[in-house]
Order: sequence, then structure tokens, then C-alpha cells
Amino acid sequence: MTTPLRKDAARNWGRIVAVARALVDQGTPLQLNDVAGRAGLGVATVYRHFATPEALLETVAGPCLEALAAHGRQALADPDPWHALEGFLLRTVEAQVTDASLGPVAAAATDTLPRTTELKSALQAAGTALLDRARDAGAVRRDLAAADLVPLMCGIAYAVNVHGGPPADRIDTAHRYLATFLEGLRAAPQHA
Repeated sequence: MTTPLRKDAARNWGRIVAVARALVDQGTPLQLNDVAGRAGLGVATVYRHFATPEALLETVAGPCLEALAAHGRQALADPDPWHALEGFLLRTVEAQVTDASLGPVAAAATDTLPRTTELKSALQAAGTALLDRARDAGAVRRDLAAADLVPLMCGIAYAVNVHGGPPADRIDTAHRYLATFLEGLRAAPQHA
């Protein structure tokens, strides 16, 4: 159990995270000294809350990871295996193209915060279970492995970010690219 922060400490934490969120959204690498200056706080205050830029970035990505993990749990309850997998992948690619913190945190080989590791494991487990369920139902190709999903989804997000047009068009582009991917993912109908 963690001790709640004092009001001033909680306010400082919120300012730090808000500044970091803005920097990440602008594509600016997080540097704790820069964050402190932009937040109007001392460097020591920022370091007391976040020992490394990676810890701060993982904190910024936390709400997105939490939402994706919750969606993964909901998808597992969907009785239609194809619909469940499709919805999970759709939500994942939308998050990848709208939240700039997600990509670097998801791609990191190691995590700074234990909660990040838990959430990434939950997402991987949900994706694997959803794919296995869809494969067992005959809805997806048998040759697709769970380990293929992450690089394929990252590839779609990368393509959208590079070629998807202005930010306002990127969700539509992501949906179009994902629809093409999903069409290739479907199992071929069995002929008698």
C-alpha cells in the first residue's frame, strides 16, 4: 500500500506529468531537467517523483496501458472470437496512433515500473488468448503466431504515422490499414 501524497506533492506530481505528456505529444524527448524548468519546479522535486525519464514516460503511458488492459479483459468476455480479436486489435492500433507514449514504452526491452510490466504482460496474454480462441474457432489463419501480432500492429502504426496524412486523418487511415490486415488474417473458407 502506498502512502498518499501531500497536497503540494500531489500538485507537483500532476504538473510534472502534464508537462511530460505535452512534451511527448510534441515528439520532444523527455529530459528531467527540461521538465522541471517547464513545470516551474526545482530539478530535485522532479527527481524525487521520477528517478529516470523512463519512469516518467511509463507514468505518462500508464492511463493508455490501463485502458488497453481493461479492453483486453472485456474482449475476452465477447462470445464471438473474431469480433473480440478484431475489436482488441482496433483499439490497440488506435492507441498506437493517438498516444505517442505508447510505442516507446511497449517497445522497451525492460520496464522501470512494476505496474508497466504487469500491464504489458496482461496485454500480451489477452492478445494471445484472443488469437488462440479465434484460431480454434477457425476464424483466423492457422499459421499466424501470437508473437506475430505485436510486430504487425507496430508496423501498421508506423505506416500510419509516416504515411497517414495529417493527425486528423490518422484514425481513418489506421482503420483502413487494419481492415486490410484483418482481411489477410481471416482463415480461407473450407471448400467441400
